[in-house]
Amino acid sequence: MAVHILEEARRCLNCKVPMCQKGCPIHTPIPKVIRMMLDGKLDEAGWTLFENNPLTTVCSLVCNHENQCEGHCVLGRKGAPVHFSSIENYISSTYSSKMNKGPAPSNGIRVAIVGSGPAGLTIAVILARKGYQVTIFEGKDKIGGVLRYGIPDFRLPKSVLDDFEYHHLVLKNIKVRPNTTIGGAITIENMLEDGYKSIFLGTGVWQPNTLHIKGETLGNVHYGINYLNNPDSYRLGQTINVIGAGNAAMDVCRTALRKGVREVNCFSLTRKIAASKHEFDYAELEGVRFHYNKRPVEIVDEGVIFEDVAEYEDGTFEALPESRKLYAADSTIISISQGPRSRLVNTTPGLQANQRGLLVADEYGRTTRPGIFASGDVVAGARTVVEAVAHSKMVAEAMDAYMQGYDLEKKLKGFIK
Repeated sequence: MAVHILEEARRCLNCKVPMCQKGCPIHTPIPKVIRMMLDGKLDEAGWTLFENNPLTTVCSLVCNHENQCEGHCVLGRKGAPVHFSSIENYISSTYSSKMNKGPAPSNGIRVAIVGSGPAGLTIAVILARKGYQVTIFEGKDKIGGVLRYGIPDFRLPKSVLDDFEYHHLVLKNIKVRPNTTIGGAITIENMLEDGYKSIFLGTGVWQPNTLHIKGETLGNVHYGINYLNNPDSYRLGQTINVIGAGNAAMDVCRTALRKGVREVNCFSLTRKIAASKHEFDYAELEGVRFHYNKRPVEIVDEGVIFEDVAEYEDGTFEALPESRKLYAADSTIISISQGPRSRLVNTTPGLQANQRGLLVADEYGRTTRPGIFASGDVVAGARTVVEAVAHSKMVAEAMDAYMQGYDLEKKLKGFIK
């Protein structure tokens, strides 16, 4: 692997205006990191990656590289781009085990992080670096949020998250309270009473969106986000229909095949698949059959009844007459994104949500309740991991400014483009 990585790194042109870096939502200094590695400064390269992005190892595996760093590489215009994803993974995974720096001197200020998905983990690490006493409240038994319970192991090995927990959380003295849901036995008010000066909400979006058609409550119908949470608890049969064609739907399809399903049919309302080309290509390679311009009408015991739709340039659809057809399957999985759960809003006075149930927050992550911040999917809806990390870096600085009494706009003017 090292020889391949070195050969790939040597292809980098070290551009004066690195388009790869511009294409990265978190602006990873790609040419600089590659040059460090080639100069024999592997640890320095690793340190640079983690300082810029605490989830660099995760992002190296799950980012949509074809549309970001690699998609902007100038070498890709006439040939193959430099595959920085492989380089980043090699550097970060090699260096992560060498991290041994303990917690920063405590400044005596308590901070609560609700949810340990990409946003929560990013903010926890950044604030711990500044000396805050950080406690993460996680509703499930292990950290990671959507990284652990929404992305299959073949895309993101759980060992990566276990490694992160030790080298980032344990070493930085970040405390974790697993199996603790905020809004039940513990409320935001309780946390403020116990001296947390600021609270970050990164609870993600775990409520599956529904189709609102007849048959959704049948026993052989499931939701994608629930299936990915623990696929081993499902008995799907030999044939399944997957409704939806985003990246999560591709994860559902590919996971089902690995769990013994023999035939997977994936249905898209549009002609263009919403998933990235990379995810689509692998799903197709592994045997998933795709059906386009199909709209589900009803779910029955034997499968799903779809109708064909005409797709117009203005984004509207029209059902084609007499096109309804039953696509037989043992089980059906609906994977059309998801939204937030409402417990936090319902139990926290002054905390507002929009019509979609997403928390209302400004560009700095400030919610409608002073001292409470939010970012990630619970604010923006389901987005990519690196987008959550990029915005959360700014929110962490905003929280620091709030707790220290700094002028927020002056402190963060470099973050706002």
